[in-house]
Amino acid sequence: MKFRKLGNSGLETAPVVLGGNVFGWTIDAATSFRILDAAVDAGLNAIDTADMYSRWVPGNQGGESETIIGQWLKQSGKRQRVLILTKVGNDFGPGKKGLSKAYIARAVEDSLRRLQTDVIDLYHSHTDDPEVPIEEPLEAYAQLIAQGKVRAIGASNFSGRRLAEALSISERNKLPRYEVLQPKYNLVERAEYERDLEPLVLEKKLGVIPYYGLAAGFLSGKYRSRADLKQSPRGARVEQYLNERGERVLEALDEVAREKNSKPARVALAWLMARPSITAPIASATRLEQLSDLVESIKLTLDPASIDKLNRASETEPALR
Repeated sequence: MKFRKLGNSGLETAPVVLGGNVFGWTIDAATSFRILDAAVDAGLNAIDTADMYSRWVPGNQGGESETIIGQWLKQSGKRQRVLILTKVGNDFGPGKKGLSKAYIARAVEDSLRRLQTDVIDLYHSHTDDPEVPIEEPLEAYAQLIAQGKVRAIGASNFSGRRLAEALSISERNKLPRYEVLQPKYNLVERAEYERDLEPLVLEKKLGVIPYYGLAAGFLSGKYRSRADLKQSPRGARVEQYLNERGERVLEALDEVAREKNSKPARVALAWLMARPSITAPIASATRLEQLSDLVESIKLTLDPASIDKLNRASETEPALR
């Protein structure tokens, strides 16, 4: 498997990053361990999570995903075979939010403890924080890198303007720069990334690991009517795609999948991997069959005609081609 560079961080990832948001949410620890073991055995080497996953689940407090990953790292002995990607800044409860120096210093220790590791390979600002100067988290990360607790940093959910400002401040003040961007991007949500962020990441040579690569499962073809939404706790998240454009995208995915003797989910991920600005889409799996789709998508090469078909089906206006 050919690995891809994550910006100028010195880190390299397989062309798909395993999403850890489902650990402790839609699958328990034992199932998570099986998925993690199978992913690493198949050649995947990067696991994405966040400190607050999965606080949105009734009865959960946050930290469940990191805790399960940490337990697996300890049990499996596979820490040296994987990159651990986590995030800080989203709401984790009273007094636990944002990108202030003081909060990052506390939050990283909690993440390291839950993950049962000495270093986080890629630490993301989970979302922009307009309440602190844009250089403040960069200064906090500089200290963590100097202390050996973090290897590189990334930004998630930043606008193009704020990301450009952060990159400029990093260069001017000799601070670590965001080497990786984690935006929402997939075949049914293209416009914001392509207009606002893609030109910048190409210019600055950032790595890009988009989340929602399968649009919460919609692009797998699992949800084709409102009745299908009951199949999974994630069903409510895909209702917005059940429209004329969404149907058009699924039809194109079905056509390309038939032509390639493949599956819609594999085609959707292969489309992402084929885009020049994308390093590796993030996708999760709750069953070994789904994990197989992630691995097989890496082997699928889309020809220009297939890419054009998917582009045309998913465009909101001609400028997106």
